[in-house]
Amino acid sequence: MHIEPGFVSAAKVLGANVTVIGLLGFYLKNLIRHPADIVKTLLAAVFFSVFMQSFHMNIGPSELHFIGAMSIYLTLGFIPTMFGFALGLLLQGLLFEPMDLPHLAVNSLSLIVPLITVHHVAGKKLFDGSFKKRLSWPTILKLDGIYYAGVTSMVGFWLFIGEVETPFSAWLAFPTSYLAVVAVEPFITLLTVKMLKRYENSPAVKRLFIVNKLRIES
Repeated sequence: MHIEPGFVSAAKVLGANVTVIGLLGFYLKNLIRHPADIVKTLLAAVFFSVFMQSFHMNIGPSELHFIGAMSIYLTLGFIPTMFGFALGLLLQGLLFEPMDLPHLAVNSLSLIVPLITVHHVAGKKLFDGSFKKRLSWPTILKLDGIYYAGVTSMVGFWLFIGEVETPFSAWLAFPTSYLAVVAVEPFITLLTVKMLKRYENSPAVKRLFIVNKLRIES
């Protein structure tokens, strides 16, 4: 989901910077209201960075990554995941890929905008105690489908407005490659949630994770 430097003009990168600052600024008050979410944000950034570094390969005009988005989202929550993505990309840029830093906002939006969509369209209600539907593999598959459709669409958007002409076939190779990720990630997410649910009454899990808000299909 990375957009390499040179694909997007400086003016459009500036627009991305303003947009991501506005989005994070809008949700910042929610983070400040819940100081425990700051710790969860740090955890989200670490998990995300580990996942991203564990598997990545060049596909077409971008990179295929194992993101673990729904694993992080369903165990740590919306706000920590959103800020964790931005912080994780910053850490990766500083530690591993300094060439990616100029496109920090561009790549952050590619992850954050789809997450906001998932949360408000299908994810938020799963944390509502009055919601009767239980979390299951098909539910997680739906969340992943929405999320990665958003990620690949964002990559397509950046390439469409970019300065480098990119053949449609090159972009098509990118979303096609994510089908394997969408097929595998729901199993990992469900196993992660189930494992944490076993210890949901322990002080550490209660403090650091939000799985107690989820109901899992047995």
